[in-house]
Amino acid sequence: MRVYDLIYKKRQGEVLEREEIRFLIDGYTDGSIPDYQIAAWAMAVFFQGMNDREIADLTMAMAASGDQIDLSPIRGFKVDKHSSGGVGDTTTLVLAPLVSAAGVPVAKLSGRGLGHTGGTIDKLESIPGFRTDLSLAEFIENVNQIGVAVAGQTADLTPADKKLYSLRDVTATVDSIPLIASSIMSKKIAGGADGIVLDVKTGDGAFMEKVEEAEKLARTMVEIGKHLERQTIAVITDMSQPLGYAIGNALEVKEAIATLQGRGPADLTELSLLLGANMLLLAGRTGSYQEGYDLLQELLETGAALEQFARLIRAQGGEAGIIDDVNKLPQARFNYPVTAGEEGYISAIRTRELGLQSVEIGGGRARKDDVIDPAVGFVLEKKVGDRVRPGDTLLVIHANTEDIGGIKERVRKAFLITPEKPEMNPLIHKTIR
Repeated sequence: MRVYDLIYKKRQGEVLEREEIRFLIDGYTDGSIPDYQIAAWAMAVFFQGMNDREIADLTMAMAASGDQIDLSPIRGFKVDKHSSGGVGDTTTLVLAPLVSAAGVPVAKLSGRGLGHTGGTIDKLESIPGFRTDLSLAEFIENVNQIGVAVAGQTADLTPADKKLYSLRDVTATVDSIPLIASSIMSKKIAGGADGIVLDVKTGDGAFMEKVEEAEKLARTMVEIGKHLERQTIAVITDMSQPLGYAIGNALEVKEAIATLQGRGPADLTELSLLLGANMLLLAGRTGSYQEGYDLLQELLETGAALEQFARLIRAQGGEAGIIDDVNKLPQARFNYPVTAGEEGYISAIRTRELGLQSVEIGGGRARKDDVIDPAVGFVLEKKVGDRVRPGDTLLVIHANTEDIGGIKERVRKAFLITPEKPEMNPLIHKTIR
């Protein structure tokens, strides 16, 4: 089998066989196939696409390139949730305790933030003492003991995907539906989940800005799940403005606690209940979506989900006292309000820009080795549809430096103010089962 022939075959729009895809991925992983040949193959895929079977085979080849986690020692049906990335996306911090409080085990492997999007592991590590570097034995034991664990992905999970993503990032082949879908799903398959709920973001703060592209990605991933016998549901959700009001690691933990106390932002609460209800449905815990939604709402109202979050924090070495006193979380030294300069309605928020400016003040990473300041970020006071007058606060910058340069002005420009009240985007665009 020659790499040249497989590049040519895909360039001509032909279908690759399972063994051919496995040959490419195995060779790239072990270094016997060089970057330039895989880059040529990725570009051929970018232009010619792949059929559903090819994408499923690519997903399995990448999942098999490293460790595959066996979660069978965990009792019950394990459902994972994945978000395609966004700004202020705090749902895992709410969902993990909420769904596990309903009796469905949550064994969650999460990643760190990069670029304008945040990462669950960074958020949890802003809790003093919280450990995300659990061994597999600790991870499984915690789920069996309290019903939930959240840990960082192992270095040996889908190494082919890590290599391929780095190559795509510098060869203009990132935004290929087959390559995105197989990248996401390979990690979920290797992570050992029985069922998968996908939160596919669309809008200015998402990787898939257009609803049509987000739907194409969602349908592709559901088809992968079908081919690989993993029950999969995809929900297309709006990221044309930040989810909730907080952007930044400790700030988002604080907002997650408020949500688990039943007093969180309406959009974050609604999305958490919706995704959680789908997780319960996949696990067979409830007989209908509405039954699951009502059960989770009750767990928020009774405080059971909040108690479960405290158990999760204690089990992973964290300071559970933050539940009662959020001031135990890292605090920024300076608060800078950003105010409106004109009267009107917030008609749009450049969400990606807010994410990038959060990185500028230390709240995220431009490169993988950047060090994050867990205390910094933004707290919005106005969102799309709100009326503002000159001098009204749009958001507050939480920073640990007095020199914020042009960030304040760039943040102000991220809010578009117009005379007429805008039409609101739906939070949920579509659910694909």
